[in-house]
Amino acid sequence: MMDIVSYSLMGLGLVFWMWGTLPLLGDRSVLFKLHSLSVSDTLGSISIIAGLLLRIPSEWPLLLLALISLAIWNTVLGYVLAYCSSSGGNRG
Repeated sequence: MMDIVSYSLMGLGLVFWMWGTLPLLGDRSVLFKLHSLSVSDTLGSISIIAGLLLRIPSEWPLLLLALISLAIWNTVLGYVLAYCSSSGGNRG
């Protein structure tokens, strides 16, 4: 039963990864494309790591560190992108 849940989480992560690439083909702004890609990428990666955590419970410290690092990195990246887009090129 645990294998089914683990594989389902990893499969859901792959679906999120693929789903995030679809907005790249549209005519929306670059910031919309980056936002949708980063959100789906984060959800997909967290889902895959959660599936691995169920699959390999002996490696929980390393996988927990990966989850925390992933959440912090994508949050900081989102703030940096928002700051860069709001400044409008006026850097001085």
